[in-house]
This record gives sequence, structure tokens and C-alpha cells, in this order.
Amino acid sequence: MKPEAPIAQVRLENVSKLFGSVLAVDDVSIDIARGILVTILGPSGCGKTTTLRMIAGLEVPTSGRILIAGKDVTRLPPNERDVSMVFQSYALFPHMTVLENVGYGLAASDLNRKAQIAKARDGLHLVGLDGYDDRLPSELSGGQQQRVACARALVLEPQVLLFDEPLSNLDAKLRRRMREDIRELQLSLGLTSVYVTHDQEEALAVSDRIIVMNKGRVAQIVTPPVLYGTPRDSFVADFIGGANLIPCEIVGRTAGKQITLRLGTKTFTLPDRGYTGEETLLVLRSGSVTMAVKPGQEPSFAATIRKATYLGSHWEFTLDSEIGTIFATQPADRRFAAGKIVSLHFKTDELTIVAPADRRETSVATSKAATAAEAGSP
Repeated sequence: MKPEAPIAQVRLENVSKLFGSVLAVDDVSIDIARGILVTILGPSGCGKTTTLRMIAGLEVPTSGRILIAGKDVTRLPPNERDVSMVFQSYALFPHMTVLENVGYGLAASDLNRKAQIAKARDGLHLVGLDGYDDRLPSELSGGQQQRVACARALVLEPQVLLFDEPLSNLDAKLRRRMREDIRELQLSLGLTSVYVTHDQEEALAVSDRIIVMNKGRVAQIVTPPVLYGTPRDSFVADFIGGANLIPCEIVGRTAGKQITLRLGTKTFTLPDRGYTGEETLLVLRSGSVTMAVKPGQEPSFAATIRKATYLGSHWEFTLDSEIGTIFATQPADRRFAAGKIVSLHFKTDELTIVAPADRRETSVATSKAATAAEAGSP
């Protein structure tokens, strides 16, 4: 007998949300396993924050169900869901000390005052803020305030911890450090976490799985490496890490699981990952391009450098080529001046092909089946 699949810690079943005539979330179904961090990623207006707020109980779905640990919480208020949320704005009380902020949610618990204070101090210890008990939020840096917000959520020992763009108010260096701290905390405590961001790098860095949303729907659910290497369509390919999307034609397949593409006047092969569509786009990441002074191993494409930008660790180039405009990055020691004619070569083992996003779905059933298959993949 096949063993039953474990109950998802968070499950959304055909959830939709209307604001007047605006469909913010459109028939979303998601399963989130216990103890992992899942990021909902997408551009502004894609429905990611609305989805998080429905899990938290701050918005009520227009249709569909939300379950936490198998319990239907669709119509329950936030305080009856056993979830905690870390907000973008920290939402600390300015007139309360750090310790009072962290212990605020414990006031409604069965713990006595002494136990509440001890637990709040344990929360501060978890986030590395021992000794900050009597400070006010105004006396803390942005990163320290976010740590207090995390501690306040953690002391409630929720079944699910929610993060609403928690790092967007921090500078780049602090944002990197804080995302590492959040991930370390999540892993050490085994917390089931749902994290919302529009920052692709942040999502790739902290997540076990990523849910990409577009126009209120799920575009793809998969692990970060698979998402980056095998995007499902041109929207995902372009949004995750940016990509050159170049029209190409499939001209053959081989028994060795190779696919032959025609790009401009050239043909070349790459691994066949099972693409079956007719209209195709080559996904060419900026780092999968090698620039050279002279033509070398085929295929190579002539290009003129329109713009060269030095960024310390690497160069960024915009090139006008025989197959269109190409964006490429090169190591810091590979300097080419604007106006120079170069030859472009591709790392074919890093290439993939996708369908245009607006033509990907041949039917709702096909899309849902593909999403379900990816959600269950390792």
C-alpha cells in the first residue's frame, strides 16, 4: 500500500481574492511542507502580499480554502490561526522598550508576568540582542529593529512564521546580513516560514522553494536551482536573474537527448529538457556569454559594444549583434571598450528554451498539472 502523503503545514485550495472588480489573486493552489522556508516572489501587483495576508487572516478569500496543519482557518481571525508575522515596517511600539515590544503578544498567554519576561529575554537572545531590554526602538538601527520584530514573532512559538518584505527598508549590506540571519534562525528552529519579496537574489538566497507569481496566478513552484536553470516560460526566465530572450527555431532532435536550434544563420545543440512547444525563445543568461576579439569555436556571433560599465567585480556590456541586442557580463580583467567589434560565444550547457509567457498555457488543466508536478519534485 502506498503511504499517505504528509499533511501540508500550509495549504491553499483554489484561493481567489477580489477587490471590487480587480482580481488580485486568481485560483491559487499551494502546498507548503512543515519546516521549510517558501518564498512568494513576483513584481509589484502580482498578488504575493495579498496571498500572504490571506494566510495571516488579515484578508478573507473571496473563494477557496486555507488550511494550517489540516485545520480550515479560512474564516478565522488572525489570533486564532497560530501564525506570527514580521512586517516590512517592523511595527514596533515607539513608546515601549525592546523587552516590552518582544513580550507584547505574551500578555494574552497563560504565562505569569515573570515567565513572560523570561521568555521575552530568551527571544532577544535568539536574535543576538542580549542586554538591549531597556532601549527604545528609536535608539536602535534598522537591522536591530528588524531583529526585535523577529523576536516578537518567535516568542509566540507559531506553527507558521510569515515575513512581509522584511528587508526592503535596509541598505544593501545590512540586507545581505539580515537575510543570512533569518535563514539561520529558520533552519535552527525548524520553522515553517512563508516569505514575500520582490528581490530575486534575496529569494534565491533564503528559500527551500520559490513560488513565482504573475498577474495573480502561480507561474512556477520549484527549488531555486531548478527555477534559475529551467524556468517554465519567458516571464519566469526574465524575472529570475534577468535573461536575453532570443527567438529561435527547433530544427532537430537526437537520440542522445540533444536538441538542435537555429539562431540567425547558425545552428547548435544543447540538452533537450523535454520542451514540446512550437514557438521558442532561447534563454541566454548574461554570464553564459563569452566575448572574444576574434571568432572562435562555433557558434559565434559578431557584435558591436554599445555600452561598457565597470562594477568592480565585473563588467556589464550592452551589445548590438546579428541576433539582436545582447546583455553580457564578463570578469573584471576582461575589458573591452565601447564601439569595439567582438565575437560572442555561448556556453551551450547553460542554455535552455522556453515558450512566450502569454502563450504557455494551452489549458487550465495543463497548467495546474504542471504546477502540481513541480511542487512535488525534490
